Amino acid sequence: MHAMVLNRPGTPLVWTERADRAPGPGQVRIAVTACGVCRTDLHVVDGELPHPRLPLIPGHEVVGRIDALGTGVTGLRIGERVGLPWLGRSCGVCPYCVGQRENLCDAPVFTGYTQDGGFATAVIAEAAFAFPLGDEGSDESLAPLLCAGLIGWRALRIAGKGRRLGLYGFGAAAHLLAQVARWQGREVYAFTRPGDLAGQAFARRQGVTWAGGADEAPPAPLDAAILFAPVGALVPLALRAVRKGGRVVCAGIHMSEIPAFGYDLLWQERQLVSVANLTREDGREFLRLAPQIGVLATTTRYPLAQANQALDDLRHGRFEGAAVLVP
Repeated sequence: MHAMVLNRPGTPLVWTERADRAPGPGQVRIAVTACGVCRTDLHVVDGELPHPRLPLIPGHEVVGRIDALGTGVTGLRIGERVGLPWLGRSCGVCPYCVGQRENLCDAPVFTGYTQDGGFATAVIAEAAFAFPLGDEGSDESLAPLLCAGLIGWRALRIAGKGRRLGLYGFGAAAHLLAQVARWQGREVYAFTRPGDLAGQAFARRQGVTWAGGADEAPPAPLDAAILFAPVGALVPLALRAVRKGGRVVCAGIHMSEIPAFGYDLLWQERQLVSVANLTREDGREFLRLAPQIGVLATTTRYPLAQANQALDDLRHGRFEGAAVLVP
């Protein structure tokens, strides 16, 4: 197999040939056909997330076909198309797992962070954490749903049922979530980098009600806001934009320092909450709904060997929607 390997955070990935591995008990081996490039991958590669398992193959928006089954695997078959998300394994016995909150597991394993991921031609995964994808849709269009779509879905549920929804940072996750929110009958307000007219035009093409810079006030108070951009300075801006009783959801795994702000921004029962990881139920629910909604990812394709270019283009906002590596 071939893979793009991270040997040290802050350095480029290295094209590497490795021996093929057989899946262990309860595992499957997947021939990768597409893998999305997520901002979390960028945080891992840039060293903003601590203690990755090195050397590491990043990538956690994985689509492929099963080509080997470990002992004891049931419910999956050779040749079946499956997807792998960020949550690669949970312990199943801690209070969070027992309480149906495996996203907060005390001993989790994460795909492309603490176990090898999908920037490769093959990947080994726990069968219980692989989502059957059926045959509808292309591999490339499905890949971003495995994290950008899933974390957006969880964030939307936590944001509540308010009609006016603000999305700060209009990239892979927001452009998918905007489609879901519109299907639900909500108004979507998109916030981009100040002066990013191309990004605002992209948001309008996704059918948002309004698009502007993150430094602008929306034309009406928001019921909720979701922050996908990892910029702590957006937190007080979003709190200022939501109505009394509104909620601001921080959906990223990493964020720059949040500046101090006056209590008046939080007063009147505004809420500031975070989203962490996902549960398998989140995945099953969203992947069941996505075809009904007609969620369509805007993607830019890169060969596997150009993973460093894809990461750099993501870092500098050079494409719309999501980047996908295709071996």
